[in-house]
Amino acid sequence: MSRTEVRIAGFGGQGVILAGVILGHAVAVHEGKKAVQTQSYGAETRGGSARSEVVISNEKIDYPKVISPNITITMSQESFAKYASDSRPGTALFVDADLVTNVPTTTAGTVYRVPATKIAAEEFKKTLVANMVMLGAVAAVTKVAELTSLKKSVKELAKGSVELNMQALDRGFQWANANLGSK
Repeated sequence: MSRTEVRIAGFGGQGVILAGVILGHAVAVHEGKKAVQTQSYGAETRGGSARSEVVISNEKIDYPKVISPNITITMSQESFAKYASDSRPGTALFVDADLVTNVPTTTAGTVYRVPATKIAAEEFKKTLVANMVMLGAVAAVTKVAELTSLKKSVKELAKGSVELNMQALDRGFQWANANLGSK
């Protein structure tokens, strides 16, 4: 891997920033790679647009911004419209199956529909862990980070619901292996 670019987008309150921070921390601290994480969000605390981007490399990262993501994760229809348009051919495009219902057939790359919010609501009774369900699914399919590294980072960074977040990571990983396979 020379450079992998990951974009995670959704609306405020979905934990997209935390997902990016955990991913970047996991690969940098626990896997010995180089990583840069950036974020942007609207003025609204909840409901506004939010985006987290992670650049991962085995080599020095000269430019810290995502140019054209290899992996795009969209947790809402609005974030799909805004942030999935520059997906390049070969992009792994993960969408929350219940919140992103309009995915044009002309979309570049491979689309993976993950019912992250549904799994979080039904199995954990908390939609707030949909971000971890999705991150687990992405790790299973793309191998961008090891599940054990992600779980260590959750222990170190997630305040409060550590066990719940680790269970959600596990569930997303298991769901993806059973339903999407891996590359």
